[in-house]
Amino acid sequence: MTAYKSGDPTTLNRLYGRAKGKPLRAGQQALFDTLLPRIAVPEEGPITAERLFGHECPLHFEIGFGGGEHMASRADMLPDHGFIGCEPFINGVAQALVHVSGDNGAHPPIGNVRIHHGDALEVLSRVPDGTLSFLYLLHPDPWPKARHAKRRMMNDGPVDMFAAKLKPGGEFRFGTDHPVYLRHALMVMQRHTDQFDWLCDKPSDFQKRPGGWPETRYEAKARRLGHEVWYMKYRRTGAQRQP
Repeated sequence: MTAYKSGDPTTLNRLYGRAKGKPLRAGQQALFDTLLPRIAVPEEGPITAERLFGHECPLHFEIGFGGGEHMASRADMLPDHGFIGCEPFINGVAQALVHVSGDNGAHPPIGNVRIHHGDALEVLSRVPDGTLSFLYLLHPDPWPKARHAKRRMMNDGPVDMFAAKLKPGGEFRFGTDHPVYLRHALMVMQRHTDQFDWLCDKPSDFQKRPGGWPETRYEAKARRLGHEVWYMKYRRTGAQRQP
C-alpha cells in the first residue's frame, strides 16, 4: 500500500510491502506481456471514462485488488460500467489478467476493465473530482503496529481524496477482517461525517456481506482461519469540505 505525508493527500511518500513473489507461470507471463499493455491505465494525463472506454459510463475504482476476483466479478456483473483497478504486487496483477481474459478462455473476455500495475493513489489523483460512482478498498494491509499506523490507506489524507473523487451519492466500500484496522478506520471515518454517511442501520449491515459484493481471496482465507469479516459502506454526501 501507499503511505502519505501528513497534510497533502496527493503527496506520495513510499510504497510499502511486496512488489513481487513467486515467478509467474508461462501463461501468466504471456498475459502480462500481451494483454496488460492493451488494457493498462495511461501513465500520464487525466483518467476519464471517455479516455479509457471510449464513452461516458459510471466509473468504479479499486485500490489494491489482490488477485482481481472482486473487480472481475463486478465488471462482469455490470458490463455497461467501467472499472479501474490498481495493484503493486505483480503476482496479483497476473492473476487479475487471467480473470479479465476470461479465465484463460473458459469464459468470454471482460472488456470493461483497465489495470494499473503500481501505486493506486497516483492514478486516483488524476481522476477528475466528482467522477467516481464506486470506490473500493477491500482487505488492505492492516499495518497493525501503532508505529506503522501512518502507512495505512485509511487515513485522513487518502479519505479526503476518496471524497473528492466520488460524485455526490457515490459509494465507498471498505472491508477488513482485522479488528485493529477496523477500529482505526471507524475513528478516521468519524472525522469525515461531513463527507460520508455510513450506510448502517443495524449490526447485520456490516457483519454480513451485502449483495453485489463478490468475495475476495483474502476474505475467503480470513473465514477459513475463523476470522470475523466486516463490510463497511459509505455514501458520499453533497457537501464539500472547506480547505
